[in-house]
Amino acid sequence: MQPTDLTIEILKGIRDEVHAVRNEVHDTNTRLDVLRGDTNAGLDRLERRQTETEIRLSTELMAVVGAVQEVRDLLAEDRSLRSQVSDHERRLTAVEDRIR
Repeated sequence: MQPTDLTIEILKGIRDEVHAVRNEVHDTNTRLDVLRGDTNAGLDRLERRQTETEIRLSTELMAVVGAVQEVRDLLAEDRSLRSQVSDHERRLTAVEDRIR
């Protein structure tokens, strides 16, 4: 079977389409490489910001822990002073009652 001019033209058209598809794939890969680079840079920035945020939060959390411990100590001191104040009030009342 001899190739006809029509067959040759069809094959040339297929060849041209394959070349066009290859070029489109190449262009798409190039765009994806650029996007991948931008995405990686963005992820690096995001990771750095997240780390910085975690450090700031840890620092602030330690400050809160210190403040809570101070409040706890003050409350404990207040409780011990309450019993002393109650004792003094009771004794003063007794002295006042004796004076009257």
